[in-house]
Amino acid sequence: MGVLTAIQRFSLHDGPGIRSTVFFKGCNMRCAWCHNPETLRVEPEVLYYRSKCVGCGACAQVCPSHRVEEGKMVYDRALCGDHGACAQVCFSGALEICGKESTVQDVLHEVMQDADYYAQSGGGVTLSGGEVLLQPQFAAQLLSALHQQGIHTAIESNLNVDFSVLEALLPDLDLVMCDLKLWDEDAHRKWTGAGNARILENIARLSSSGKPFIVRTPVIPGVNDKEEEISAIAGFIGRLPGLVYYELLNFNPLGGSKYQALDVENVFADARPLPEERMQALAAAGQAVCPSVRVG
Repeated sequence: MGVLTAIQRFSLHDGPGIRSTVFFKGCNMRCAWCHNPETLRVEPEVLYYRSKCVGCGACAQVCPSHRVEEGKMVYDRALCGDHGACAQVCFSGALEICGKESTVQDVLHEVMQDADYYAQSGGGVTLSGGEVLLQPQFAAQLLSALHQQGIHTAIESNLNVDFSVLEALLPDLDLVMCDLKLWDEDAHRKWTGAGNARILENIARLSSSGKPFIVRTPVIPGVNDKEEEISAIAGFIGRLPGLVYYELLNFNPLGGSKYQALDVENVFADARPLPEERMQALAAAGQAVCPSVRVG
């Protein structure tokens, strides 16, 4: 069994072709700008979208963490066991349980519905997160089952694990997409909660494995949006065999509502994506030392 948050069909940004992206729950890093904060904890948790609440009180009948005061629902997250009973009775969609145990067959049943699209577009299935490598046994079983069906497979990972975890999956992986968020060790630790030494080592070892890989950097305003930062990363990966390309991803502000729904502070609530000309300037800095740089 694996713990998942969602399966997104017809994805065009998580690898080649038309894909289904399977989002694993749980992450071993805490990037300050994460646009999927609901995937950080491995345990199921309730999201509360206040704007959708109609104050009907159904949730209060099944969960002591909810009560209605003056026609409005009051939610005390500290009392919530995240069992999801409140979400099951919420007809307005204000309450949503995030995190569900799934079997390999559950996932196959959904993703194989689009097998023809994968074949026609050169697509497949991508395992993402959160951090997929925190559930290696389930990931291995799922990748093997997908390969048996002739489906192209990929993962998106921060590679912040022992290399043996990734190595065990490589026979059933067609593509690895990994993030390298910052070059400076101290800055990486400050903004993600983890150092990058192991990540750099794993990228080098992945390159030696012969498996094709893509490196991506989410460009965050005020964090790593500098030519010297992008150039340093590009200079490291540009000389590694097996690199398909290096991709710069503009800051994504779309996770803001999820922070509110989780009652979690959003440090980058006021940040906005960089202008296109700025992204192109950063790409040019990378291209000076890495032949294949693109803006995603």
